[in-house]
Amino acid sequence: MEKIQKTLALLSNLLKILITIVSCLLLFLIALICAPGYFQELVKPPEKIAAMDATTKVSQPRAKMWQAPDTSDIPKNEQGDLIRYGRELIVHTAEYLGPKGKVMQISNGMNCQNCHLDAGTKIMGNNYAAVYSTYPKFRARSGTKETVIKRISDCFERSLNGTKPDSASREMTAMMAYMKWLEKDTPKGETPKGTGLEKLAYLDRAADPKNGSLIYQAKCESCHGVNGEGILNPEKNAYVYPPLWGKNSYNDGAGLYRVSSFAGYVVNNMPFGASYENKLLTDKEAWDLAAFVNSQPRPHKDQSSDWVDISKKPIDFPFAPYADGFSQKQHKLGPFEPISKAKKESK
Repeated sequence: MEKIQKTLALLSNLLKILITIVSCLLLFLIALICAPGYFQELVKPPEKIAAMDATTKVSQPRAKMWQAPDTSDIPKNEQGDLIRYGRELIVHTAEYLGPKGKVMQISNGMNCQNCHLDAGTKIMGNNYAAVYSTYPKFRARSGTKETVIKRISDCFERSLNGTKPDSASREMTAMMAYMKWLEKDTPKGETPKGTGLEKLAYLDRAADPKNGSLIYQAKCESCHGVNGEGILNPEKNAYVYPPLWGKNSYNDGAGLYRVSSFAGYVVNNMPFGASYENKLLTDKEAWDLAAFVNSQPRPHKDQSSDWVDISKKPIDFPFAPYADGFSQKQHKLGPFEPISKAKKESK
């Protein structure tokens, strides 16, 4: 009797082991059917593993977007006071230097941050991330090696349609101090990611001012006015929303008067609430909007001394003469790809 009990116990244990083995085999087969890729990875040939390792070694991490320092980090000393004043001038240019400015009257009533958003700190918002790090530098428009002072002066004479501050003035010194502080973590010679304006791909047609007019009415008119006149603050000494054309807007020598620059600006920043991470316009809409806005009347600036070497003119610079046979209209509105192709071939 005892032998029979031992035999039954042994058979019971063997049966349990057999059931466990069968269960494992079934689970394996189910996994193999449902997720074959996993097992292919397990049995990957050595040469594929080596190729994968090589790829991993070559890949580089994506560059981080530039980030402006926190204004709370501005030092609490005399230099810090100068930096804060510089920032104040960028944000509230008109109150200090506009037609009713309390320091000087040398600009059109717009603020520097109307073009250089968030006091020159917004990503892809024409920020100041690479001013001190890249100047002085040669610029083809003037044909000279320009300083930061020259760059700021150009903004006053073109975008603010005014006159430049004295290079030795406290105001010029303060604006330079602020820009330098913004770039305190930017190595000399480097242009951080997120700097400047996006370079949009050329359309396969000319930019269309008529379509741009419809886009303006739908998405821009409520802030910038039916006639592009902008909206003044209650004190009438600065703009809540800047004029986009007319006597108080940027003149035709400003950088934004090129449709590629204007399109690259608005695609990441307009209408209100847009950013490079949350675009509210398509590229085509940005091109057409730029064509409409820059086809409206605005102040003229004598540019006879610009582009001594006309072969260096940007292809969308809207004033003749040119080093090629394309018309002034095509240089202003496109299509630009034929001009670009001809320019490359000429080299």
